Amino acid sequence: MVLKIYGHLVAPCTQRVLAVAEELGVPYELVVVDYTKNEHKTLEYLAHQPFGQVPYIEDDGVEVFESRAICRFLALKYGGVGTLLPAQSDLEGTARFEQAASVELNDFEAPMGLLAWELRYKEYYGLKADLEVAKEHRTKAESRLDGYEAMLSKTRFLAGDELTLADLFHLPYESLVTEQEFDFVKPESSRWPNVARYKLPIYARLQ
Repeated sequence: MVLKIYGHLVAPCTQRVLAVAEELGVPYELVVVDYTKNEHKTLEYLAHQPFGQVPYIEDDGVEVFESRAICRFLALKYGGVGTLLPAQSDLEGTARFEQAASVELNDFEAPMGLLAWELRYKEYYGLKADLEVAKEHRTKAESRLDGYEAMLSKTRFLAGDELTLADLFHLPYESLVTEQEFDFVKPESSRWPNVARYKLPIYARLQ
């Protein structure tokens, strides 16, 4: 039975799961959940995802929701252990991975998600972007990149010298980063040269 991903291509969390499935080479079917018809709020949908969010997956009778949990499940099941996820016996590697995953969630997703809401997703709900609020979110996002720069001065990727899920978790905001011209998009003139160097192999996966 093929993996089924219930979500929408516009949603960053759905994009995150799709990116990891592609990285692992897992065949899947995307079952589109139509926001405009509030399909994610129906009783039928809520029986699978009680918070009315996307995505959730079905895989051989197993249902999982929350994008990062889904990504961990896919890596565990489809050959990602020792590559995208550290082996359970690797205590330091596991600690480094969990540290990096926490950084992505709290120091990247938090400000970038709010910035994306103002500049991109409000329009789907007929709302107008508040550019002053967006500016505040951008400033906060940029301040977090100073921490990224320090981490990436020591290792190639966030959890060490090998790519992990923690790096792939960043992928949904690639287009927003490029559109808003964060200066690490241009490595030759970046305030964060290590972030610029890090960005290239990560975002190349979307090409």
